[in-house]
Amino acid sequence: MRDASRFVLCKPHKWHVQEMGSGPVVLLIHGAGGATQSWRHLMPILARSFKTVAIDLPGQGFTKLGAQQRCGLDAMSADLLRLITQEGWVPRALIGHSAGAAIALAMARMMEPMPKVVGINAALSNFKGVAGFLFPIMAKTLAALPGVAQLFTASTARPGSVARLIEGTGSNLAKDDRRHYEKLVSDSGHVGATLAMMAQWQLDGLLGGLETYPAEVLLIASTGDKAVPSTASRQAAAQLPQGRYSEIAGYGHLLHEEAAAEIAPEIITFLQA
Repeated sequence: MRDASRFVLCKPHKWHVQEMGSGPVVLLIHGAGGATQSWRHLMPILARSFKTVAIDLPGQGFTKLGAQQRCGLDAMSADLLRLITQEGWVPRALIGHSAGAAIALAMARMMEPMPKVVGINAALSNFKGVAGFLFPIMAKTLAALPGVAQLFTASTARPGSVARLIEGTGSNLAKDDRRHYEKLVSDSGHVGATLAMMAQWQLDGLLGGLETYPAEVLLIASTGDKAVPSTASRQAAAQLPQGRYSEIAGYGHLLHEEAAAEIAPEIITFLQA
C-alpha cells in the first residue's frame, strides 16, 4: 500500500498517512506498537464504501516524533485532532484497535459532528491490584533508561522471537504479515516511542466518563485474545449509553489482521446505519 502513503507536517510531528477509497471519511487508529500496516487487510474492504485514512501514531511506524512528552492518551488525541482539522477531514467514524480504540473514544467526544466509534479488542481497562501500581512505574523507568529500546530490538532479532510475541497475544499471522512486525521491532525509534506511550498512558479520565458517553459505539472482541480479555469490551459496552458489543471466537488480539473479511460486514453495517 506504498502508493497510498504520504507525509504531512502538522506540528509537533511529521505524520505518515495512508488514504484509500472515496466517500465519507473513516479514520483508522492502530494500537501500541503497531502501525498502518496492521490495517492492510481491512482497509481495502472498507475503501469500497468509504474514504479510509490510516495514520501512524507519533514515533511509531513512519511518523516522526516531534515531542517526547506527547505520547500519552490526551496529548495524542489532541495532536490527531489538530491533524484532522488541518487536512479538512470530517470523519463519519473512528476505528481503533486496542489502545487505538481508547484514542478514538477520547477524540470523538471532542469532535463536531461527533463520529461513531468502533473498537476492535479495545484496551479499555486498567491493570488490577499490584500490577496496576507497578506496571506504569516500570514503563516509565524503562522509557527513561538509555539503550532500552536498542536492547529490545537486539533481543527480537533472534529467530522466531517475533512469532512468539504474536502467538503470545493469541493470534496466528501468516509469514508475510509477521514480516511487517519484524521490521517494526527492529526500529529502536519505533520501540522507544511505544515505551513512551506505555509510560504516559492514563485511562482513568476516559473510563470514568463512559456512563455519559454521547457517541454510538460498537466494540468487537475476540474470545481468544490473550493481551486484552474480551470482558473489557463487554463491560465497557454495558456502561456506554449507546454501546453495542459483538463477540467472535477463534481469533486473538490481532483480530482485524486475522479475520478482516469476517468483521468488515458488521462494521460497514454499523457505519451505514
